[in-house]
Amino acid sequence: MKTHISLNVSNVENSIEFYKKMLGVEPLKAKADYAKFDVANPPLNLTMNQVNFERGGSLSHLGLQVETTEEVLEMGKRWQENGLITLDEMKTDCCYALQDKTWVEDPDGNRWEVFVVLGDTTEKDIAESACCATVAAPIGIQRNTKSCS
Repeated sequence: MKTHISLNVSNVENSIEFYKKMLGVEPLKAKADYAKFDVANPPLNLTMNQVNFERGGSLSHLGLQVETTEEVLEMGKRWQENGLITLDEMKTDCCYALQDKTWVEDPDGNRWEVFVVLGDTTEKDIAESACCATVAAPIGIQRNTKSCS
């Protein structure tokens, strides 16, 4: 089984460059208005269609769940080495789970996290573990959005 995500993008060329850096693979198919990435790990079929649309839309964010904090750190390091701006949130209590995570944002404002769930925090007060707590944005990006994995 493989997840398929199709994103509307404002500029497919810019998005191809971003996703090559983020995913660490070349696109399987690249056209003037379309691109497809076939990623082995995690199994992902990611396509992009160049269209006019409102930035942000109704999508909250996207994520890649891994098994260890080391994998989170390795992915974040690779993203930084490829020139992507990252934001780390370590030992963050989000959605009633203790998590380590790193964020990046694509050219159209879609936020991606790579994260590991360290433990359950369902016994905490709702105010302490508010699902979809405001996420700080990488430097230079102003945002007041909510995030939840």
